[in-house]
Amino acid sequence: MASDKERALFEVGIKLGALYHQYVGMPINADMLDELEHVIEKSVSLQPYVSSVKVSIDREAVRKRLNEFGYCELEGKMLDVKVEVRYKSARIVGRIKYDEERDYPMMFVEPCAELP
Repeated sequence: MASDKERALFEVGIKLGALYHQYVGMPINADMLDELEHVIEKSVSLQPYVSSVKVSIDREAVRKRLNEFGYCELEGKMLDVKVEVRYKSARIVGRIKYDEERDYPMMFVEPCAELP
């Protein structure tokens, strides 16, 4: 049987992976970024055990990638996402953030305080 912390870690990993693969590659433009951030946050928030979600899309990266038709595809390197999961006695914060040194959008768990 998994511990509360192990279950929370599993849940946050599933949420981050699903978010990444659901939205990366979709056509976007600069005018829709606020709304898209909100939609992703609301969508992920519906899933079990999610207590908070914060999505930020790098506007400068989008601006640089716009094609002649005024749009580009959402790339993992444009995302900065935090998802907090609470499962019973455990709290885990997962993150997607572009790592410039590795030139890759990394998913990882942030250090966080235990629940009281």
